[in-house]
Amino acid sequence: MKISDLNLPAHVTVCAFDSREALTDNLSTLLQHRLLQAIENRGRASLAVSGGSTPVPLFQKLSHAELAWESVTVTLVDDRWISPDESDSNDGLLHTHLLQNRATEAHYIPLWQPDSSAEAAVDRCNTRLAAIDGPLDIVILGMGNDGHTASLFPCSSELEAALASNADCVAVNPTTAPYARISLTPARLLNSELRILHICGNDKLETLSRALTSQPESMPIKLFLQHPIMIYWAP
Repeated sequence: MKISDLNLPAHVTVCAFDSREALTDNLSTLLQHRLLQAIENRGRASLAVSGGSTPVPLFQKLSHAELAWESVTVTLVDDRWISPDESDSNDGLLHTHLLQNRATEAHYIPLWQPDSSAEAAVDRCNTRLAAIDGPLDIVILGMGNDGHTASLFPCSSELEAALASNADCVAVNPTTAPYARISLTPARLLNSELRILHICGNDKLETLSRALTSQPESMPIKLFLQHPIMIYWAP
């Protein structure tokens, strides 16, 4: 399957590359431009990113960007409820690969909190995220082959409430993936100026194909395909 074979809505923009290196270079340039633009226009910028292995090269490149990082607020679209020193932590991944070099000056809003369950921490997370006034400037999403994005899993009993929530974040407990989690809600993720789906591999094209004929309750990425979004893809 080719990405051009997908019957994507007109409001979905596709940026396809022959290599992941080319994707990283292009996407990093776009992010720098949009962050700089936001800082020039409002004096501040905000960026919400996903974890996992796919964005690591992007994080590493972006960390060297010549930006007024002290004017940039960074947060995660979701995190596993484990200590940042554990290998599966998105918080730990971000500190290792993005919040380095010039980007150490960024203002970071973590989701994970010590000595608390995810459920008990939701109110504090919502209070923290309220510091980002107005729309997020940039949201970078990933996608699993079950159609989940952020930690909005089709298997989660909390999904229906998350899809309907007006809060910034919710606690979720997926049954097909490890760890309790905190995830930004669709309402918060869609309250953004630019949304990017960053995916790699031919298997992701098969997932997108299935999502296009599914409902958000069975493949949550479908909800985001119903709104303007840029897909950055490489094999």
